[in-house]
Amino acid sequence: MKNLGPKSREWLASVGVHSWDDVARLGVVETYKMVKEAYPEKVTLNMLYGLQAGLLEIPWNELPQDIKDELKRQVEEM
Repeated sequence: MKNLGPKSREWLASVGVHSWDDVARLGVVETYKMVKEAYPEKVTLNMLYGLQAGLLEIPWNELPQDIKDELKRQVEEM
């Protein structure tokens, strides 16, 4: 899964997310929420941003700030 390191891929697999199709089906925020609940001390917003960038097929560091802000807002509302 592009944009994600081996540890992130491992965490995703542990909650049943194995592909970008899984992320698209669940949604980025829900996927992030599942992993964050499983690894609360380790998972940061960088994973959320990496997931969104991966779905958009862009490098994680090119994710526009307005998208990051909206994702962060959605997470804070959880």
